[in-house]
Amino acid sequence: MAEPKNEEDVVRKFNLLRQEVQQIMSKIAELESEAKEHELVIKTMGPMEEDRKCFRLVGGVLVERTVGEVLPAVKKNKEGLEQVLAKLREQMEEKNKELSAFQAKYNIRMKSASGTQEEKMAQSGNQGVLVEES
Repeated sequence: MAEPKNEEDVVRKFNLLRQEVQQIMSKIAELESEAKEHELVIKTMGPMEEDRKCFRLVGGVLVERTVGEVLPAVKKNKEGLEQVLAKLREQMEEKNKELSAFQAKYNIRMKSASGTQEEKMAQSGNQGVLVEES
């Protein structure tokens, strides 16, 4: 995105960056939940006999398989989830750094419910952008 030209553009870009961070955090939480579910399945199926019948949901269809067929697939899926989670955490860290740098560059302060941030800025004589928390 090009350099913001006015205060509205600065606020818009800042809110866009915050929204991107929140989306990444949401996706991380979702995938962590899935990884925990996979771990629970692995723990439950681990001590079972490999030829024991089990069911797996594949594309909305419940199919009959054996523990020996399903357990390796669940383990592989969990490993894939962990790799994706690691990449998302890196992305979130980079996006947080970008957000912090942008906030510092334009002297952005978050407006609290009581308005004390605004009063402090007025007293200190600093000029910056005041953004309401959403």
